[in-house]
Amino acid sequence: MLDADAIVHALYDTEAVKTALHLRWGDGVFDGEEIDRAAVARLIFKSADQRAWLEGLLWPLTAQHQRAFREELEARSPRPRAGIVEVALLFEADAAARFDATIAIVADDRLRMERLALRDQAELAARDGRQLAQAEKAARATYTVVNEGTEQELEQKLAAILDTLAP
Repeated sequence: MLDADAIVHALYDTEAVKTALHLRWGDGVFDGEEIDRAAVARLIFKSADQRAWLEGLLWPLTAQHQRAFREELEARSPRPRAGIVEVALLFEADAAARFDATIAIVADDRLRMERLALRDQAELAARDGRQLAQAEKAARATYTVVNEGTEQELEQKLAAILDTLAP
């Protein structure tokens, strides 16, 4: 499994991305030698232009990692049943065409807010405002899974889709 958010976190540790962010935003997005992700988040969720710039930097690099992951899986012998890539902004990044199938995992808004109650609500509201509505994601996805039960129930639903895709 590959997680696009983990790729972005790793990219933040590269000199190329650090240099680009420093040239764009200066010392204010750094904590010593490391990128201050919270400072970056505050900038990009307040400004569509700043967010678009960062997405223009990171999304192509993330796509390269995803292609390399797919190539690695295809080269394995035996090939795995599937390669799973978690991408929170899949449709927003116009990246769905890179995948054989997509799964939107959705839940009732009230339940989503309950699950997120321990997090920074202001930041989450800004992030959620960047994402497509769940109904839109569900309409665009190959498969939709409603996640309103236990983690085990979610795993069972996802396993059933995997069985359909790669028997």
